[in-house]
Amino acid sequence: MILVIFLISIFTFLFLGIPVAFSILLTVFTMAESSGVTSFDIVPSYLYSGVNNFALMAIPFFILCGDLMNAGNLSKGIVDFCRVLLGHIKAGIGYAAILACMIFAALTGAAVVTVSAIGGIMLPLMIKEGYDPADSTACVCAGAITGPIIPPSLPMVIFGVLSGVSVTKMFIGGVIPGIITGLICMVAWYFMNKKRSYAMQPKATPAQVWKATKTAFPALMMPVIMMGGILGGIFTPTEAGVVACVYAWFVSTFVYRKMNFKLLKKVVIGSAKSSAVIMLIVATCQALAMVITVARIPQAIAELISTMSSNPIVVMCLINVFVLIVGLFMDVTPALTILTPIFLPIATSIGMDPVVFGVTMIYGLVIGLITPPVGNVLYIGIGISKITLLDLLKRIWPMVILYFGILFLITLVPQLILFLPNLVMG
Repeated sequence: MILVIFLISIFTFLFLGIPVAFSILLTVFTMAESSGVTSFDIVPSYLYSGVNNFALMAIPFFILCGDLMNAGNLSKGIVDFCRVLLGHIKAGIGYAAILACMIFAALTGAAVVTVSAIGGIMLPLMIKEGYDPADSTACVCAGAITGPIIPPSLPMVIFGVLSGVSVTKMFIGGVIPGIITGLICMVAWYFMNKKRSYAMQPKATPAQVWKATKTAFPALMMPVIMMGGILGGIFTPTEAGVVACVYAWFVSTFVYRKMNFKLLKKVVIGSAKSSAVIMLIVATCQALAMVITVARIPQAIAELISTMSSNPIVVMCLINVFVLIVGLFMDVTPALTILTPIFLPIATSIGMDPVVFGVTMIYGLVIGLITPPVGNVLYIGIGISKITLLDLLKRIWPMVILYFGILFLITLVPQLILFLPNLVMG
C-alpha cells in the first residue's frame, strides 16, 4: 500500500507541474500523513541531515567551475585543437566535435554545459561547411552526454553522498564507459556519413598543431590537475572543485583574458542559483530516502522483482529498463536522488558492486537527456541549429540504440567499470 501511495504521489505532483523539490517534499508529507511511517515534526531534521555533508560542498564548486570555463571561452581553444587534429579526414569536423565534447566533459562534468559550449561553436561551423544540420546536431548532442560519465561528474558526487560510496572510485569507474561512449559515437558518425562527400580541410602543419596545442593547453591541463591531485592524495574530490574554480578563474582572466569583475559577478550569481536548486532537491530527496527506508519500500520492490526472476542478471536488466523509463520523464539529479535509496539495497543484495550500480544507473539516466519528452540536451541542440525536434530525432535514434547497448554491456561486464578503480586504488 505504501508503495502505491509513493508512486501516485510523486508522479501526480510532477505531472501537475510542481517544481521537483516541492513535489518530493509534498510526497514526504503525503506518505507521513497517510501511512504514519513518520511524523511532520521530524521532516525538518531529515532535510537538515540531507545537506549536512562535507562532500556536498563539491556541488556548488563544480557548478561554478563549469560556468567559469563556459564564460571564459575555454571551449574555443579545445574546439580549435580538435579541428586541427581531425579536420583533414572525411567528415572530420564531426569527429572533432565529439572529441571536443569528451574533453570539455572532463572539465565540466555536465551534459547541458557541454552541448551549450561546444554546440554553440561547432554547430554553426558545421552547417556553414555544408554538413547536414540534423546530423550535426545529433552528433554534438550524443557526444555531450559523456559529460556526466567522464570524470569529474556532478551526478557521481551526488550518488557518492547518497550511497556512501567513494566519489573517487566513482570518478575512475566512469572513465572507460565514457571513452567507449565517445568512440561508439564516432563509429555511428562514420556510418551516418559514409556515402556523403563533405569538403575536407587541409592537413594541419606542425606549426599549426603546435599553435593550437599551446592555446588549448591551459584548458587541457584542468582534468590532469584535478584527477592527478585526487589520485595522488593531494586533495579530496570536494577540494578538487575548489582548485578547479581557482584555476578556471585564473586561466579565464589572465590567459584567455575573457573574464572581468562584472562577468565574474554574473557567473557567481548564476552558479549560486543553480546550486541552490540542486541542494534543495538533494535535501528533500534525503528526507524522502529516510521515509522510503522506514516504509521498507526497497524490500517491497525487491519482492515484486523477485516474482519475475531471481537471476541477478535479469534483475539488473529489469532495473536498467526501469531507470531508462524514469529517465524519459525526469532530469538526472532528481531521478538519481529518488532511485538510489530504492534500488541500491536491491543491487547490493544480489552481489552487485555499488560502484558498478552507480555508474550504470547514471549512464541509464543520462540517455534520457537525448530522448523526449524531457531531453534537455536535445532542446538546447535544436535551439542552436534551428531545426525541428522531429528532424533531430530521425538522426539521433541510432546513437540512442547504441547507448542502450553500452548500458547493458557495462552491466553484464562490470570489469569495464571496476578495472581502473581496482588498478589504481586496489
